[in-house]
Amino acid sequence: MLDSPLVSWQESGAEHTALWRSENGTPPPQRILVADDTLAADAAHKLTSEGTALLWRGDFQNARQLMQAMARRIDRKPKKSPDQATPADLFHRHRQAQAQRARILGMLLIPVEGDYRIPLRRAPDIATACAEVGIPATERFVLSLRELQGLIGAHEWRKKGVAIPVLGERIHPHYGVFSPVRGEYVDLVARAPLPATGLAFDIGTGTGVLAAVLARRGVTRVVATDQDTRALACARDNLQRLGLASSVELIQADLFPPGRAPLIVCNPPWVPARANSPVEHAVYDPDSRMLRGFLAGLAEHLAPGGEGWLILSDLAEHLGLRSRETLLGLINKSGLHVIGRLDAKPRHPKAADASDPLHAARAAEVTSLWRLGVGSSPTQ
Repeated sequence: MLDSPLVSWQESGAEHTALWRSENGTPPPQRILVADDTLAADAAHKLTSEGTALLWRGDFQNARQLMQAMARRIDRKPKKSPDQATPADLFHRHRQAQAQRARILGMLLIPVEGDYRIPLRRAPDIATACAEVGIPATERFVLSLRELQGLIGAHEWRKKGVAIPVLGERIHPHYGVFSPVRGEYVDLVARAPLPATGLAFDIGTGTGVLAAVLARRGVTRVVATDQDTRALACARDNLQRLGLASSVELIQADLFPPGRAPLIVCNPPWVPARANSPVEHAVYDPDSRMLRGFLAGLAEHLAPGGEGWLILSDLAEHLGLRSRETLLGLINKSGLHVIGRLDAKPRHPKAADASDPLHAARAAEVTSLWRLGVGSSPTQ
């Protein structure tokens, strides 16, 4: 917090300052006005759209209702003449709209005292949620209501966890670590035939869910890597809860640990695009950096006769962001061949939501586990 920037505003005829806090890395606003329950939603929407942040001094629950009203105004879809937009065009428009929406809604700010107390009527207790992400209880700070809701939501998810049927247990995601709500990819790892049970690498472990599945399937030793310290802490917590800490070694690394393994599993980000927040790095990856890195280094880390399991959705193909030919070309270029593939259709609600601007691509999406081996295929 000592390195956090300051924000300032005028209030009661005096200048006030506080630390700016943003777990998403959002820069501090340059203009801040004090606002309360008398501010109308139309006025709030206009001010925030023009770049003025609003430091809330009214009732906390009214601030939540104001943000919902602002969101409704943002989400009003303007009438546009039909065009011949490609799936990629629709995707980029959707991402731009999401980023603009987040920017505007992020302009509604909440003050927090040094003891994590919000000095507003009907404000929630956020002490545990703040402590879980490492915000020290030292000096007062300001953060966006939208981010605060994210902290509170992450705390609730961390408490109750996400049910993983193949484990018969729950995985508890931490703030900033992608939650395994897309269960089809976990199921694929649970049913793919194991090439060996002595050792496996789990690349980009996140919550540790795939490492846990491998250990529960009888893999004696799993080495799980991630470059994010929050992900490693999350995985460690989950593996301890599941009684698997002695079976899984956690290493901070960008992709591979040292050595070779007969099974190497990786679930990289599925969409080659820029992430707008830290948690989105699990979904969006510019130029498929992690996918390319995994494929390029897989051969030198696989034990003889071993398999690399690449878990990947074809959503990027349906959006026109990466072709199947490109993926197969990367596999071949890396000295690999496809041993086999297991497919699963998505079960998440957006796949059936016809109002989603990307519905056509989501409805056609298939998630696959590609079983990869070193060298040319016998059929090639």
